[in-house]
Amino acid sequence: MTDLTRRAFVAAAAGAVLMPQRAIAAFPDRPITVIVPYAAGGAGDMITRLISNAMEKALGQPIVIDARGGGGGMIGAKAVASAAPDGHTLMMGATNNFVINQFIFPKTSFDPLTEFVPITRVAVVPSVIYMNPSVPVKSLGEFVAYAKANPGKLSYSSPSVGTTPHLAVERLKQLTGIELVHVPYRGAPPAMQALITGDVQLYLAGWGVGRGFVQSGKARALAVASTSRLPNVPDVPTASESGVPGYVAENWWGLAAPKDTPQTAIDALHAAVKAALQDPAVEAKLSELGFLPGGESPAEFAKAAQAEAIVWRDTIAKGKLAVD
Repeated sequence: MTDLTRRAFVAAAAGAVLMPQRAIAAFPDRPITVIVPYAAGGAGDMITRLISNAMEKALGQPIVIDARGGGGGMIGAKAVASAAPDGHTLMMGATNNFVINQFIFPKTSFDPLTEFVPITRVAVVPSVIYMNPSVPVKSLGEFVAYAKANPGKLSYSSPSVGTTPHLAVERLKQLTGIELVHVPYRGAPPAMQALITGDVQLYLAGWGVGRGFVQSGKARALAVASTSRLPNVPDVPTASESGVPGYVAENWWGLAAPKDTPQTAIDALHAAVKAALQDPAVEAKLSELGFLPGGESPAEFAKAAQAEAIVWRDTIAKGKLAVD
């Protein structure tokens, strides 16, 4: 990441860049479309639906959710980047849409740190490591030993190449020295379904995505890749407790607008999201799903994204994971 890119992202977040901006008499003056760049039914879709009612009350306009999966989230992201910068078309993007794709797909020449104005991170989703019950292991440590005894014979799914679940498993491989085959899908639901049917043996996702399958016995939750156990799932140990010290893998979902979107619109959207996250019903549901609420300022979001981008850049370089 260049210093120019870093400065541009911070300035956009803080509203400090002096640039021509379209005047907005009253924002919003029509429905707001939130593009989720993954298949319907995944965590991003779930989070957007969860906050949409409260946002509608704050903004006085309907929220229209448009799920556009494909290309590791690039298709939906580019659609938002090319939309009119008036605050009426937004992206609810995952970690990779902001700080991974520019490194995993370097030839696309698409840098989200300069193409979007950050609004806020909406939710942080600690990853749960799910296992197909057919695999004869009961803990993450046992899985690592089993994978080492069966190199290249086990596989894992992801919502697409370059997504956080993909790279988080690659980091697990780098930490433990195991060999796993990556099988990408188009979105979280088919990736989880592949685990359930036994087409793959491992998948990383939030608790809300796999909870029902664990409860029905169709999947096993080996560990949560977080610094602490999830309050609503106290029986699932952390990865560190399960034999892989220091392994943390969290996905997050953030709201962003096309670059040059007026600061007045950004401020109104940020206030609406914060109001939604403070709604008791939303807070309760996020906790139930194992999500941690966000709400930070645009500038804080920008700063955190810059720092994380460096981590993923180095992970991708070490694993030679960039796609030509």
